[in-house]
Amino acid sequence: MTRTMRAALLRGFDQPLTVEEVELLDLAPTRVLVRTKATPFCSTDVASFHGRLGKVPPTILGHASAGEVVEVGSMVRGIEVGQRVVVPGTPECGNCFYCGIGRPDQCGELFDIGGVYPDVARTADGLVVNAAGCVGGYAEIMNISQHQLLPVDTDLPWEVLSLLGCGITTGVGAVLNVARVRPEEVVAVVGAGHLGLWAVQAARLAGALEVIVVEPDEERRRVAQSMGATRVVGPEDALEAVRAVTQGRGADKVIEAAGPPAAQRLALEISRRAGTVVLSGLKDAAVEVALPQVPFAVQSRQVLSTQNGNVRMRRDLPAYIRLLERGALDPKPIVTATYPLDDINTALQRSERLEDLSGVFVF
Repeated sequence: MTRTMRAALLRGFDQPLTVEEVELLDLAPTRVLVRTKATPFCSTDVASFHGRLGKVPPTILGHASAGEVVEVGSMVRGIEVGQRVVVPGTPECGNCFYCGIGRPDQCGELFDIGGVYPDVARTADGLVVNAAGCVGGYAEIMNISQHQLLPVDTDLPWEVLSLLGCGITTGVGAVLNVARVRPEEVVAVVGAGHLGLWAVQAARLAGALEVIVVEPDEERRRVAQSMGATRVVGPEDALEAVRAVTQGRGADKVIEAAGPPAAQRLALEISRRAGTVVLSGLKDAAVEVALPQVPFAVQSRQVLSTQNGNVRMRRDLPAYIRLLERGALDPKPIVTATYPLDDINTALQRSERLEDLSGVFVF
């Protein structure tokens, strides 16, 4: 196969990404080349663009994707050329401490490398390029660890499959795996971006009595209501709205899917005593969150965080695919645009202006 590809490079923070032809580095024995078919633009890459998440240029952003295997390393087993694969945001090596205790969402193959991501290509001017998140999905070809791709047997469109690497797993997993929403519970979702909207759908599937969405953007509130939210309010009305349907207690389960510290504090404040708060948003690695001590420390809330919905991809991915195939999870309102790779900066700008929920690059 060709040893060159086109990729969108982050060469410097707050500088437009450049789409360039780069030379692929040699394939290591335990890695796989995947021809990219679709990669969603994630809002966290807006933060990466501004230098807030510790990425080191030149890098290829895009931390979840879907594609077709085109080459496998000599030591790779169970992966074959021609297979359709989902490339999730987190590997499952099966060997590290966290995989050993049943928490592959914290797999050491990603989180113990200190942000030093694998080098995958070289630019025409001789710079070595790394793959952010060990994926580098904003490129025609990805160089992926054998532990970070999962073959799938489904006819779902590529752009939908690509959402299974991050958005669906995080939003649905936050509800089902972390909050463990039960029938008749009152659920509040703070933030109606793509993660929040997947959480809304999952809460309805779990049988929630009420799903209250807290979102400042009017258009996103409208989408949330169309997808099953029973009430949609702005942040200033959140506490009153939740108390109105819980006899003044607060929500049983709160899913935070926004990112700003104020949203995470609000998630705590609208939960009830002995309720559960799940935090999943991230805007800046350097930011600290201040929480009021009484509800945080002495009112028996469970305040949990989640990475990729605490999913076990080999267990959860087939179930989520079945939900998509049956129409129980609906991606149509969430995929608001598709783009060629050359429109990388347009997708970034539209994400930052909240004009897209999920913009997806289709190759």
